[in-house]
Amino acid sequence: MPKSTKKSSGLTYAGSGVDIAAGDKFVGSIGSLLRRTHGQRVIDNPGGFAGLLRLDYNEQLFKHNYTDPVLVACADGVGTKVHLAIEMGKHDTVGIDLVAMNVNDLIVQGAEPLLFLDYIAVHKVEQDILHDLVRGISDGCQMAGCALIGGETAEMNDLYKPGDYDLAGFSVGVVELKRATDPMRVEPGDVVLGLESSGVHSNGYSLVRKVLKHAKLKLDKVYPELDEERTLGEVLLTPTRIYADPIVKLLRAYKVKKVVSGMAHITGGGLEGNLNRALHDKVNASIKWGSWPIPPVFEFLQEHGGIDDAEMRKVFNMGIGYCLIVRPTFAKAVAKRLEKSGESVHVLGKITKGKGVVRIK
Repeated sequence: MPKSTKKSSGLTYAGSGVDIAAGDKFVGSIGSLLRRTHGQRVIDNPGGFAGLLRLDYNEQLFKHNYTDPVLVACADGVGTKVHLAIEMGKHDTVGIDLVAMNVNDLIVQGAEPLLFLDYIAVHKVEQDILHDLVRGISDGCQMAGCALIGGETAEMNDLYKPGDYDLAGFSVGVVELKRATDPMRVEPGDVVLGLESSGVHSNGYSLVRKVLKHAKLKLDKVYPELDEERTLGEVLLTPTRIYADPIVKLLRAYKVKKVVSGMAHITGGGLEGNLNRALHDKVNASIKWGSWPIPPVFEFLQEHGGIDDAEMRKVFNMGIGYCLIVRPTFAKAVAKRLEKSGESVHVLGKITKGKGVVRIK
């Protein structure tokens, strides 16, 4: 049968709402954002289906050697904070959040972050928005000292509304097995140190958005009792603090002595729901409320939402984003090192005999 010369009117992928050409153009435009996060471990693989990273510990090539390396991996997202980013039209900060939520979990295990991958799901490929998102992810990877070696952008117009998107991240790190954190090392008398958060971070935004609606608050308005210069939206989009660099440097400084007996990333569940994960069932953490300053954003949300104290402590970090449990004789030295790295450090309390719970006085 001879081939028809009639122009086809059949269905196409583009006609269904997925623009492959736009996706390819976006991927081609972000190469520099990935490359600026690459160190000597990354192996160039242009056009590859996956990123390559060397785990070899050749002393001529790398500063850090491992005799019994263990890979540490985690995945996380930004949650409903993306709704505020979409409403504000500001998309770079949630990229930093995405990296932070992953690497802050990773370093709790004593690991050094190695690589990061992102997954972005969109209604439609919009070059400017996607570029801002990846720029934020690239910024976060530079802060964390890990390589952004790839990712995936999925265009799903029948699942996401116009303008909507969602983010997920995947991080891999490495730790010397004998240096990995172990709750069984925590002992009565150990000191609990807390590192200040940068604000709400990336947990509790479903409640935050409920407060905004309940109190009819405006994201583009400056509320002087909260911040005299930034709008409410800008305050709420403050990126999650990335603790990777100071924690990795601290752990490297004590290569023999295990002065840090436990760590915790304070996310949803607050201090009580996260610090307890660093304990075994024969010890408690006794925390003194008021031993650190509560950021104004939490008081603002509590007042406008009529939220009780217990609910606030359960949902939000309340100003402490990361905790370390350290041997008492090293507590001052550890705090000093962290302060030199730019962290604001507070003594929150001590470890006592108990049953594996966090008690806030």
